[in-house]
Amino acid sequence: MSKKTGFLSSIRKTIERNKLGEILVQKGVIDQHELRHALHAQKETARPLGQILVDTSKISPFQLKMLLGRQYALRTAATALLFAASLTSLHGKRAHAEPMKGVQMASASAEFGRVASYPNLLGTAEKKDRNLKAFTKWTGMFARFDRQLKQQANLDVVRDFQKDVNTFKGQSMKDMVRGVNKLVNQTRYIVDQRNWGQSDYWATPVEFLKRGGDCEDFAIAKYAALKSLGFPEERLRIAIVQDTVKNIPHAVLVAYTNEGAYILDNQIKTLVDAERAGRYRPIYSINRQAWWLHQAPTNTIVASAD
Repeated sequence: MSKKTGFLSSIRKTIERNKLGEILVQKGVIDQHELRHALHAQKETARPLGQILVDTSKISPFQLKMLLGRQYALRTAATALLFAASLTSLHGKRAHAEPMKGVQMASASAEFGRVASYPNLLGTAEKKDRNLKAFTKWTGMFARFDRQLKQQANLDVVRDFQKDVNTFKGQSMKDMVRGVNKLVNQTRYIVDQRNWGQSDYWATPVEFLKRGGDCEDFAIAKYAALKSLGFPEERLRIAIVQDTVKNIPHAVLVAYTNEGAYILDNQIKTLVDAERAGRYRPIYSINRQAWWLHQAPTNTIVASAD
């Protein structure tokens, strides 16, 4: 077992364990016989274990309150760490991206497979480059996100978001994409100038969940949510496009599923087939592995999976 696997396993055990009775026995407050007796009474009366122990004078109401608080803190921290591990680790061979040094991302689920080729976004010619040094707002956002995931003040919002995202586990890729798009689009839209006092701020998912955000913040949160569900990095891109209807720049997420490429857009409630998003002209797209410059339309490549 690798160190990373052992670490994730220990986190899961922390979430599953730390039951009130176990903690009391470990601390020597009650013994195993007293715990079995209390559990039997709980089964018979359907009353909370803690209340039974208080009523039988095994613990005081103050002890119960402190123990329940400890349980909550442990489970919240463990859940947040598990979420952080699924989002922020990176394949060791991808060091050129450098958004989050020293952290490794768990490999994507095998069920997603690898995509051998992709349709050129909206028929554009795509020029790929793995050098992300110029994209400081993108890499800086992930470095900030890494720090925020470790802060106690953010545990509740991270846990609640992960709980919502996890409801899409086990669904088809398209249904996961549809679910995440709908979930994230419920967050408040607010322009950067009003929210952050600057014209273009790329918010982390934590910042976005707490304060709302604009188009690229919606796209980034969707990127993080789908990554936590197992989507490989190569299947996700933030695309900066020109909205030819409003004549303004815009940001969307592009997700490449086995059923085709879809655009997740905060301006549109439903998924958009990436081949039919005629109002958008791609400028560049990016993930944590590379970025693509989009130029004049050319012939498309049919996507196929390994």
